[in-house]
Amino acid sequence: MRNLSQKKQLSIAEGKAPETPPDSSTECKAAECINNQATTPYGLQLSQEMEKYLGEEEKEEEKEQKRPLSIFTFEPTFASGTLASSSVLNINVGGRTYHLTYQAVATYPNTRLGRLVTSTDRRCQLGLCDDYAAQGDEYFFDRDPAVFQLVYNFYASGVLQVQNELCPHSFLEELSYWGVRLKYTPRCCRICFEERCDELNDQLKVQEELRAQAAVQESAALFCHMRYATQRWRLWNLMEKPFSSTMAKVMGVASSFFVLISVVALALNTVEELQQKEKTTGELRPVLEHVETFCIAFFTLEYILRLLSTPDIHRFVSSALNAVDLIAILPLYLQLFLELFIDETHTGGHGSQHEHEIEKVGRVGKVGQVLRIMRLMRIFRILKLARHSTGLRAFGFTLRQCYQQVGCLLLFIILGISAFSAMVYTVEHDVVSTNFTSIPQAWWWAARRCKCRHPTPLPTVSFSTSVSVDQAIISEAQLEQDAFLWQHSARVVSMQHSRATA
Repeated sequence: MRNLSQKKQLSIAEGKAPETPPDSSTECKAAECINNQATTPYGLQLSQEMEKYLGEEEKEEEKEQKRPLSIFTFEPTFASGTLASSSVLNINVGGRTYHLTYQAVATYPNTRLGRLVTSTDRRCQLGLCDDYAAQGDEYFFDRDPAVFQLVYNFYASGVLQVQNELCPHSFLEELSYWGVRLKYTPRCCRICFEERCDELNDQLKVQEELRAQAAVQESAALFCHMRYATQRWRLWNLMEKPFSSTMAKVMGVASSFFVLISVVALALNTVEELQQKEKTTGELRPVLEHVETFCIAFFTLEYILRLLSTPDIHRFVSSALNAVDLIAILPLYLQLFLELFIDETHTGGHGSQHEHEIEKVGRVGKVGQVLRIMRLMRIFRILKLARHSTGLRAFGFTLRQCYQQVGCLLLFIILGISAFSAMVYTVEHDVVSTNFTSIPQAWWWAARRCKCRHPTPLPTVSFSTSVSVDQAIISEAQLEQDAFLWQHSARVVSMQHSRATA
């Protein structure tokens, strides 16, 4: 047993894992461990480990409160049962030897070493360690010496320090093994450690979500039960995985190109110089209207191909990117339907042309607002670029992870706008021919003056004309703090996205 422990300590000191004989049961346990690690996310393991550790700490505190105060005395003994000649506890952790006084260790009887020195049962003492050498009265533990160095300092000073370079998951496991609780750490160290655990949990959740999405896209088993599985699998790779083949890259570039062309055509269609009158009706028609229609036809074909090749229709419908694709193509078809409805109701009527024009204007007025909304929704097709842009997708994950900071930022801006608009209305509403006739009319002025950078003095402002106002400075300390948190979170999420998709 001694030789086996020496081999273990030597292998650990050299940076090697201790060798164990091959065993079928060991292989089965290893396979189960791998399966558990694959099915249980690491972020969930870290949060569960933290909750378990804190729960044990609370139970231990309750036991200490119920336990009556007592002064115990003990005599240090060898594991063989004879009295020890020294009051020093000799322990070997990971090949490193440490020496602690029995009195210092016995101060914390709930810890592993505390139970070892206060126990009178030799079997219990041997069960608390991995090996024991009676010749030097030395206890052996096959644990991480880096973490035990902090535990050793805790026994010597009574304060448990936390190092940032240690893995929180391994650190909690080691503390749980030694029976040392986080309540012995200084408040500053504990706050930093808990914040670091929360930050790691958020990062791991983002990475696991990205990996889950990538796993769904890469899983060929989803198509096995479907008809034309091979063809649909190839079509799915062509539409959803632009880096799977050369043709898929061409498809991704073409999709992005049509998005840009459609947005440019949508903007240029509003220019008067690019509109021409129809000879029959005299209505203005955009010159690039057919270009936009052709782009919508391509988007429609793309959406139908994705719908036909998807292995999970419910996941496809609930996807945000697919919802953006649907919003990009629906407005044009709704607009064409409404215009066709107007034309059909207009034809076949009786009366003069002037009466028909008045009737048509009335019908257009009823659906005019709907048409305007439909035309406005067409601008959302630019969001289709998010499907082929890693940066935009990372930005979407950042919004989901930083909603608290974004909400605080918007709240601060709203408070500033409301306060300054109320003040300028109070000062200026009695002035003749003022534009600040109400607080809502002063909102626009205040919104224009909310800068995201250096504080700006406001000696003069204008709503639609120049209006004299006393000097004011908009504080932005909270804005800069939220902007820093936003930039940091965006950088972290972008890095996690790159690692998960690599």
